[in-house]
Amino acid sequence: MAEDDFNLDEDFPLGDGSADDTADVICPYCSESVTIMVDAGGGAHQQYVEDCEVCCNPWQVTLRFVDGAASVEIAALDE
Repeated sequence: MAEDDFNLDEDFPLGDGSADDTADVICPYCSESVTIMVDAGGGAHQQYVEDCEVCCNPWQVTLRFVDGAASVEIAALDE
């Protein structure tokens, strides 16, 4: 990975040094509330697939960190 692709100082400017590490989401398949782990070390904008721990259906997770706060969007993978 090139240095220009990922620069922590730009993605996470100096602040209190903390970032959310969990987020509560609602599964688009079973409508259950699920707490997922989020990792600021992956960058300020992330997109990945994660399975619901209740019904095991796959989600498309879109994650953004702004000033350490996680904003998470979950969508059914087959949408």
